[in-house]
Amino acid sequence: MSTSDDTAAAPALLRIEGAIATITLNRPSAFNSINLAIAQRLEQLGAEVERSDAVRVLVIEGEGRAFSAGGDLQTIGAAAANDTIAPVVGELLKHYHAFIETLRRMPKIVLSSVNGSAAGAGMGLAFVADLCIAAEDARFTPAYAKIGVSPDGGSTVGMVGTVGTRRALQIFLAEDSFTAQQAYEWGLVARVVPAAELKAQTRKFAERLAQNAPAAIGGTKSLVYQAAVTPVKQQLDAEEAGIIGAMLTDEFRVAVKKFTSKAK
Repeated sequence: MSTSDDTAAAPALLRIEGAIATITLNRPSAFNSINLAIAQRLEQLGAEVERSDAVRVLVIEGEGRAFSAGGDLQTIGAAAANDTIAPVVGELLKHYHAFIETLRRMPKIVLSSVNGSAAGAGMGLAFVADLCIAAEDARFTPAYAKIGVSPDGGSTVGMVGTVGTRRALQIFLAEDSFTAQQAYEWGLVARVVPAAELKAQTRKFAERLAQNAPAAIGGTKSLVYQAAVTPVKQQLDAEEAGIIGAMLTDEFRVAVKKFTSKAK
């Protein structure tokens, strides 16, 4: 096991165990709300995971009773009082959105593990991940409309393509909150598990995902995310390039030899 942190006091922690990396949001007293310090730290840790050839799966979790309460309202409230919203929130989102871009870009599976509350940008983080596993008592709260703002933190990036336009409008403008079971039914959550089993089931799920070859993970993720916005011919060309590239790897040769030997 390796870690990039010398102290448990850092606003976000990174742990790497074999092919699985775990980023832990580590502001439990503030329900892991996102301020500038944690946004900068997440950008740094995301880049570190992206650079690692050993990591195949990144798990994102929250320390304490919540996954993340979203943007830090103490920071935002102070900026509003001082008439510095644009520079303060702009700087925060510059780093946080860079982290979100890294999650979507990296050729690794990103799995969010949600306990307690995921609100605002915390909800966005849960669903901008490639897959989400949630405790059965987890709750998701859009929160934006209540304070008169539009979504941020990757919320529309991670949700609209999954639930569709009308459901997204319902979620952001009409839902006070929704359960893990509702999120599962809408396709936002892959698995719902008992709260006491979340960590163990997350690890089990991550280990299952890490069995995929890197070429399969990176190629599949890239193709799936570009499919909705790419012309058919261009998408087919990308599929051809991706599968041929994967077939040139040693992992493919071993896998196909194992498969064909069983078929005889």
